[in-house]
Amino acid sequence: MKRLTSSDFPPEVLQLFDKYVHGQIDRRAFLSHASRYAVGGVTASAILESLAPNYAWAQQVPPDDARLKIERATVDSPKGHGTISGLLCRPASATGKIPAVLVIHENRGLNPYIEDVARRLGLAGYLAFAPDALTSLGGYPGNDDDGRTMQAKLAPDKITEDFIAAAQWLQVHSESTGKVGVVGFCFGGGLSCTLAIRLPDVIAAAVPFYGRQPAAEDIPKIKAPLLIHNGSLDERIIAGAPAFKEALTAAGVKFTAHVYEGAQHGFHNDTTPRYDETAAKLAWERTLAFFGENLK
Repeated sequence: MKRLTSSDFPPEVLQLFDKYVHGQIDRRAFLSHASRYAVGGVTASAILESLAPNYAWAQQVPPDDARLKIERATVDSPKGHGTISGLLCRPASATGKIPAVLVIHENRGLNPYIEDVARRLGLAGYLAFAPDALTSLGGYPGNDDDGRTMQAKLAPDKITEDFIAAAQWLQVHSESTGKVGVVGFCFGGGLSCTLAIRLPDVIAAAVPFYGRQPAAEDIPKIKAPLLIHNGSLDERIIAGAPAFKEALTAAGVKFTAHVYEGAQHGFHNDTTPRYDETAAKLAWERTLAFFGENLK
C-alpha cells in the first residue's frame, strides 16, 4: 500500500477528519461532507479508510528488541478507575537508577504507535511508562475508532487521577531516580499540562504535542519547564497558543514553543497521512534534548 501524505488530501478533508477524530462530528457527517471531494471513483468511505492508521508504518523499535527490558505493569489508582496498566520499558543494560518519563496517548487508548514511542524512550535511556486509560474497559480494543468510543465513555476526572497515580508511581519506582518527565500527544498533550499543574513537585519536565491549553488561572501552579510542539495548520490548537504563551510568560514559567510550518495536527503520529517526517524528527530530537537537560 502506497504511503499517503497530507498533500494527497484537500485541506478541507483533513479539517473534517480532525473534527471526526475529536468527536465534533460523527462518521455519517464525515462521509456526507467528504463525499463532495470523492472523485475519480474514490468513495467517501475510501477516503476515511485511507486516513486511518497503519500501524506497520509506526514500528521503529520492535517489541522484542533485545536492547530493552519490556513488561506490562499495573498501578493502583484508588481515586481513578481502581488500577491502570500499561507498557513499561527501560534499557536492558541499565545498572543503576534512571530518570522516568510518563507517555500519554491520544483520545483512543494505548495503541501500537504510543507503545513504540515508549520503546523509543527506553532506548534513549529512560524508564518509560505508557499507561492505557482504557484499562477498566479491558484495554485498547485493537482499533482507534472503537478506542475513541470507549475513552469517551470514561469520566475525564477519573482518567486524570489514573495518570496522576502513574506519575507518582514512577517517581518512587525502585529503578527511578525520582525525576519524572511527561510527554503526551493530542489528548495526552493537554493532560501533560494538567499533570504539571496538579503535580508540581513530581513533574520535572513536560512536553505537550498539540495539546489543548489549560485554564489561564491554573498556569501559575506549573513549576516544570515546558516544551510545546504545534503544527502551523492545526487551526484548533493554534488558536489558543498566543494566550497560552502570554499566560506562561506572566506566570514566569520557563517554556519553549515551536510551530512547525506546514504540519497538521498529529504530525508526529507516523501511522497516518498527517505524519510530517521532517517536523516529527526535529520535534523528537528537541524532546530528547529537553529531557536530557532537565531529567538527566
